Amino acid sequence: MSAEAKPVAGNGAGAGPGPGSHLQQTNTNGGASDYTYKDGQMYHGSNSVARFITPGGNPIDNTQPAFPVFHRRFANPAPLGLLAFGATTFVLSMYNVRARGITHNNLILGMALFYGGLCQLLAGMWEFAAGNTFGATAFSSYGGFWMSYACLYIPQFGVKAAYPTVAEYNSAVGIFLSGWFIVTCIFFIASLRSSIALASLFFFLSITFLLLFIGDFSGKVHITKAGGGFGIWTAAIAGYIALAGMLTRDTSYFTLPVGELSRASTPKTQS
Repeated sequence: MSAEAKPVAGNGAGAGPGPGSHLQQTNTNGGASDYTYKDGQMYHGSNSVARFITPGGNPIDNTQPAFPVFHRRFANPAPLGLLAFGATTFVLSMYNVRARGITHNNLILGMALFYGGLCQLLAGMWEFAAGNTFGATAFSSYGGFWMSYACLYIPQFGVKAAYPTVAEYNSAVGIFLSGWFIVTCIFFIASLRSSIALASLFFFLSITFLLLFIGDFSGKVHITKAGGGFGIWTAAIAGYIALAGMLTRDTSYFTLPVGELSRASTPKTQS
């Protein structure tokens, strides 16, 4: 955008010059147009002026369909965060349902530290830079969750060894997971006006944490297995949203619907 271009207000996300706009077309020359702002300044460019209407002067971002519309200057970190979360959740959930007769979760350590943990934390930091408060908080939080969960399986930390009985350790883990159930419920409430896909992710993740901490409290394996089943479904939703974020109109032959619910998706009219 040229130095003279200014944000255009009044037409909402994706709108161009029209009634209520601060920008009026004054001349067309060779496929490009001259537009005059109400303050008299000029902008010369293509007819696709809608990309200049966002506050702050940044192009409007349409590459993260499951999240509310915001303004971005660099690549979309959400698919990385979602895939890191989904893949790590899938592996742990497979262990929780006792797939292939596996009863120990220790192999999750490396994945929880570096993919579910570090990669999600990095995605969260990049979302902060992009101005996406929800994505930044969610990715950073669950990156921290996976790192802290991995600590349970590091012998040098002595977490499990600090408890005199297995029952007390399981109760402590249950309290740990119940705290994340509460955090996830908060994210679910905050996601209700983002997209159906994202709200579904946090809804099923809430159920997953609920069943897992009840399973730890009660010591009943079938409840933990049920939590693993919901975790697998949650991981599938995360993978779907990540794929929807990568299949943009510019880079793919098709896109995936996510059930947009954001207020920013509804055009606004300024009188």
